[in-house]
Amino acid sequence: MEGHVRKRGSKWYYSFEASSVDGKRKRIERVGGRTKKEAEAALRIALQEYENAGLHFEPTEISVSDYMDYWHKNYVMLNCRYNTQTGYRAIIDNHIKPNLGTYKLKSLTPAILQEFVNAKYLQGFSKAHLTNIITVLSGSLKYAVHPCKFIRENSMQYVRHPKYTPTKTQTNRKIITTEAWDTIIDRFPFGSNYYILLMLGYYVGGRIGEMTAISWEDIDFESGEISINKLLYKRKPNWYFGPTKTESSTRAIKIGKTLIDALKKQKKWQMENRLKYGQHYTQQYVVEEIDKETNEKLRRIHSLPVSLRATVGQPVNLVCTKENGEMVTADTFKYAARVIHYELGLIFNFHSLRHTHATVLIENGAEIKDVQARLGHTRISTTMDTYTHNTDKMANKSVDIFEKATSIKSTLPTEAK
Repeated sequence: MEGHVRKRGSKWYYSFEASSVDGKRKRIERVGGRTKKEAEAALRIALQEYENAGLHFEPTEISVSDYMDYWHKNYVMLNCRYNTQTGYRAIIDNHIKPNLGTYKLKSLTPAILQEFVNAKYLQGFSKAHLTNIITVLSGSLKYAVHPCKFIRENSMQYVRHPKYTPTKTQTNRKIITTEAWDTIIDRFPFGSNYYILLMLGYYVGGRIGEMTAISWEDIDFESGEISINKLLYKRKPNWYFGPTKTESSTRAIKIGKTLIDALKKQKKWQMENRLKYGQHYTQQYVVEEIDKETNEKLRRIHSLPVSLRATVGQPVNLVCTKENGEMVTADTFKYAARVIHYELGLIFNFHSLRHTHATVLIENGAEIKDVQARLGHTRISTTMDTYTHNTDKMANKSVDIFEKATSIKSTLPTEAK
């Protein structure tokens, strides 16, 4: 396809013949710049865009670097949660672009990708981190095949994951023993800023974003249920309410007497602190706003002393607050995690509570489907593979079951055998 440039007044224009519409010829003409050279350059870009249905690149020639930016903008930013968007962006910028960015997208072979994955494994990246890198590569190349049709097949489907063999010590680090839990809760007892968040993590098994987002309206003391229906997450520098990780993550969880009693004490403690701090007590409000880049509706958390009551926004009464009413967040909980790690000498993070919750339930005979529902997993395989291990208790239980079964059989009368 050819085009033309011409001067009109003080500006240069470019034009080219477009496809006919309803049998009528159509010519496109645009301002190209103030010089002939600028107009010719603009014409080349416009022709390339037109030939590629509006794309700013030739699909067969695009680099991995440029394609990853395209995928992130046109898929990730529109379909993924904020934390996923930022996590994928970090993987693209820190791993994929430096190592694979200069390749043409069509030149990525299974061998190149396998070498890349193996190199990351040999560099000592954890299984979880390497899995995230592989997820970004697999997802982006799948999108390049369909719906984009930039390449014919996804070469990541042939890449094998390096085998990780966790040691018994690494496995047990994720599980908090009863003795360790007693030590933790003694260090952060009722009345401390982190007591109720620790109790929720241990007795509910939720993610930290789910637990810090719970408000008193989400708790039904009569039925003994907590509704998990949102996340508290950070878009620097502010905190926001967002939807749960997946549809399955929105759930109602039954809770027992121990946690119910702790929550009732927490509610009374908050009421007493409101009176104690008076006008200086901190209240949270939900303010709705629109993200200018994505046009996404956001629910920002706005905190103000009671004396400066917000004129906009809906008050929200969070369960996890400090004595003065300030929010307890994933960031503020880092202090408690450091104390548990360094002062108490325990290898710990908040997710350890979730892992322990699931493992204790399964060790003691809970149905896997029920555990899956409590944790909010979409697939039961996630529950089995991620949160359960062949612990000593499980092994001993299996032995006891077999011994019991065989001893019954061995005592049967001869004629019954």
